[in-house]
Amino acid sequence: MKKGSAFILYLIAVISITGCKVPYNPPATTAVSNYLVVEGLINITDSTYIKLSRTVNISSAAALKPELKATLTIESNTGNSYALTELGNGSYAAPPLNLSSTNQYRLRIKTSNGSQYVSDFDQTKVSPPIDSITFKATTDLKIYANTHDPANLTRYYRWDFTEAWEFHSNFDSQYVSDGLKISIRTPAQQIFDCYTGDASNNIALGTSIQLSQDVITGALVNTIAPDVEKIGVKYSILVKQYALTKEAYDYWTLLQKNTEQLGSIFDSQPSASIGNIHGVTNPAEIVIGYISAGTVTSNRIFIVKKTQLPNWLTTPFYSICDADSLDCCPPPGSAPNTHPPTTNEYVNFNSPFFLSYSLLQIPIYPVIGSTGPGWLAANASCVDCTLRGSKTPPAYWK
Repeated sequence: MKKGSAFILYLIAVISITGCKVPYNPPATTAVSNYLVVEGLINITDSTYIKLSRTVNISSAAALKPELKATLTIESNTGNSYALTELGNGSYAAPPLNLSSTNQYRLRIKTSNGSQYVSDFDQTKVSPPIDSITFKATTDLKIYANTHDPANLTRYYRWDFTEAWEFHSNFDSQYVSDGLKISIRTPAQQIFDCYTGDASNNIALGTSIQLSQDVITGALVNTIAPDVEKIGVKYSILVKQYALTKEAYDYWTLLQKNTEQLGSIFDSQPSASIGNIHGVTNPAEIVIGYISAGTVTSNRIFIVKKTQLPNWLTTPFYSICDADSLDCCPPPGSAPNTHPPTTNEYVNFNSPFFLSYSLLQIPIYPVIGSTGPGWLAANASCVDCTLRGSKTPPAYWK
């Protein structure tokens, strides 16, 4: 009896625990989030770009809001200073200043409300060249950076990139409407071949501190999934390399863990990634960011799908694109029209007769229909590549 009673009590407990689960949705954080975020590098040989923004509450639709009308100054440990110019949208810049790599530099910020901030003087780090950018196509396309420092002085590295790619619309329209007639497209009117691009949003780091030689081989910089169109025609990536101090490397490592490696209780848990920028007006104020000083090296590669990845299968961007044909003119007296549509009505589908074909907007090529000549046409989003990109290739494209 005792064993039976114990089992019954156990069963009741299990049912109570498993059968009475109520979803808990914690309320959104309402605490004011208005921390200053500082991004950029004091580039001693090229233009310096600094981005200022403010954090927002998690419930906000915007991720960040730009910090406008601030005054930014680069200061050296020798007493020299250099002003940055506001570009708009929270961006500030200084032209190439040809600063000395033997000096140390910091950034001073004064916001429009009078608050001041300053970064620590940081050792200037000169980045060695990138030896090569390589790639390997398996399930994903992975892109790697390879570098070394013969003087064994760098040891800590960071990479980011900008990328661009050529893409095609789903249909190649050889005809164009001017609202009065349909004519053959000229090369200047083509809307099949376009270009677009993006910038990295991940943190790529590497260190050779455990090696006898300062050599980095196969540092993963970017991963491209097969279900995107980037490698569908031609792709280019410009990888930039930064040399870091140990303190800067620790900051970026912590930021990397906080932003990319969280997902379970077994992952690294969130930590404060503050950086080397401090409030002068209010020392207790939190400022996010790390300002380093040094040089940037870069390397660009092109990947042509047809010749370099002939067996790479990409998923087209256009998952659903239908084309349909319409004859030129409905039979006399057909409802709702009482007259054959004008060219403008037909070419632009601006007629009650074609309301059911409102998705057909751009002629592709002529066809012969059951009642006469007509046009195969499709929605503009499937024909006009300029809706997602530019017809003009980047200046470096080859």
